[in-house]
Amino acid sequence: MKPSVEQISNLLSQRSNLRPEEDYWQDFLREFHHNQRMEAAAKSAPSAFVEPLRSWFSEVSPSKWAYGAGLAYATAAIAFFLVPRGVEINTMPSTPVNHQVVPAHSLEQLDPSSEGYAGEQVF
Repeated sequence: MKPSVEQISNLLSQRSNLRPEEDYWQDFLREFHHNQRMEAAAKSAPSAFVEPLRSWFSEVSPSKWAYGAGLAYATAAIAFFLVPRGVEINTMPSTPVNHQVVPAHSLEQLDPSSEGYAGEQVF
């Protein structure tokens, strides 16, 4: 049963007379922002990271799979070269050092045959 033209005009005239209360839009906006904050707080950090990945992988295309495989390969290659391997380091055993002070010879005790042409020591 279709409504008649009179019924439709009646409904439209009633609708034009209806206005929400003055605080309706402010309350609506406050409630909307509150709900937005609650939804954002309910999402944990990992789920905020996983959601874009899930949507990215849901649109399966060969190029995206190729990009993902290339990124995984590059990550594995970088990890292979940057992760240190079990390298053996041979340390020498420490030996005690004898710290004895030896008195210096005086200049008169030096051998004159060891002097050079200009008075320099020849090695």
